[in-house]
Order: sequence, then C-alpha cells, then structure tokens
Amino acid sequence: MDSRDNASTAANGPVPRHLPGHIAAALAGAGGATDSAGQPWAGRSLAGDDGKIHNFEDDDGTADAGYLAAVRALLNGSGDEAAVVASLATARVFIPIIAQLAEEAEGVEGLSSDKQADMALVTLKAADGRTAMPAFTSAAALADWHPEARPVAVYAARAALSAVAEGAELMVLDPGTDRTWVVRRPAVWALAQQREWVPSYADEALATEISSAAAAFPAVRRIALLPGSGVPAVAGREVVLPGGGAGPELQVVLYLEDGLDAAAVQELLSGLQQAWSRNVLFGERVDSIEIKLRRAAQ
Repeated sequence: MDSRDNASTAANGPVPRHLPGHIAAALAGAGGATDSAGQPWAGRSLAGDDGKIHNFEDDDGTADAGYLAAVRALLNGSGDEAAVVASLATARVFIPIIAQLAEEAEGVEGLSSDKQADMALVTLKAADGRTAMPAFTSAAALADWHPEARPVAVYAARAALSAVAEGAELMVLDPGTDRTWVVRRPAVWALAQQREWVPSYADEALATEISSAAAAFPAVRRIALLPGSGVPAVAGREVVLPGGGAGPELQVVLYLEDGLDAAAVQELLSGLQQAWSRNVLFGERVDSIEIKLRRAAQ
C-alpha cells in the first residue's frame, strides 16, 4: 500500500475533522465544488453527532442494495459484468482516509510526540504494478480491512473521479473480502464520466475496429473476441464470479492460414499490435489483452 502526502492539520488543541481541501477536491471531481446531488463538499465532516454517516441521510453504512442485487444476478446467471458496474453509477461507497505523522517533536524527557499530522487518500499496488484505489461497499468491510482508517462516504462515480485524479487505473471494491471486485480502467473512466460501460469483449464497435485493422494482414482469416482469462473473480473457496477479475480482460482469437512459420507469426503479431495501439477506440476501451492463435480450418 502507498499513499499521497496531503495538507497538514495542527495537533495542538481540538481540530474540526473536515476533509483536507485536496481530498475534497479529488472526491468532488478533481476540483468540482458539489457532489452528484448538487450539495457542496465544503464543510462536510468525517463523522456526525446525529448518528448519520457522513451526511448521507438515513445511511446505515451497509452495502448498496442495487449493487448487491447485481452481484446476485451475476451469480445466478441472469446478470452480467456490465450490469454490476452500472449499479455503481448510483451507489454509495466508502473511501479510506488514513492519518499519517508528518512532523515529530521532542516532548517531555526526550520522548517524541506528534506535532503535525497529514490525511492521506489510500492507494494500492496491483499485482501488475498498476495503481489501484480501494473502495468499500460497507463501513463494516472498511473497518475490517483497516480499523484505523476513516470512512468517507461518496458516490462511486465520485470515487472513480478521485481514482483518475490520483493516477489510479483500477478501483478495487472490498479488497480482502470474499467479494472483491475490480473495476478496470475503461470502466473507471466510464463511471467518472457517468456514461454506460460495455466490456471490451462485448463491444461491437470495438470488434469492428479490431477486425478492420486486421484486414491489412491477409494471413488473418477471422477474428473472435471473448472474455479474457482474468475476467472471473474468486468469491470464497468454491464460488467464482463471472466478472470482476483483475485481467486480462479481452481475449482476441486469431484464425490464421496454414503454413506460417514462427518468424512470420511473430511479425504478424507485432504488426497487429502496432496497428491496434494506434487506434483511439482500442486505447480507450481495452484494459488488458491476451491473444490466442488458431488454424483457420478449426
């Protein structure tokens, strides 16, 4: 886990527990002044005295019902990965904020004491080295993950904006639980822009672009797009969710003519990858890719 340095708060005397300005700005849309409901972020407290959680009226801290329903539908085969991400468009999540010692002072009899503390948004490093932002569907899940973290309630779309502002390509829901769900970069961007996300393996416009680029290579007879091997996510010991995995997300199956030697195949793959990398739509909608080779006769 790593985190960013943040604006400091004085440690002498009681300090109101307001969000540091840069965190409020990130969660409000990298500089926006209001939330999705048009309410100002300025002055929001991390905890209230009235039992409400972070000014979300009647919020008891449990997971969003729409998100849970979408996950259940995915498990029973009546839903899909896109529907789970779509449910996040109106869901509240919790972002962990952690206090870090920024400056230490010498106290009585040479003992050290906190002089200045910072508040930090938390980021994680994914297995592939990319930066990920953790978010939690319930206050209890966040407390189990890090008891000292302060939960800040935001709409998932605002959390996605914050992830973009922090340079995170992934948003990880409920890390460390049985139902960890990874929102990949294209879906994070879609949430942040409050538009519909279509998985790359089900994207007809993307399939057209990929096939058009491959048309310049006669040895490619046909192309198929399928979910990648990293799309499923393990949920408990015996349950596998058909979505929410870390990647690879897209499997491109190339059906090739017979007779190509290893050098010809390598040259073909290099040319295709260069062509796809120059395609704007491909860059926007594909998070991670794996390529499978098949003979055209198969």
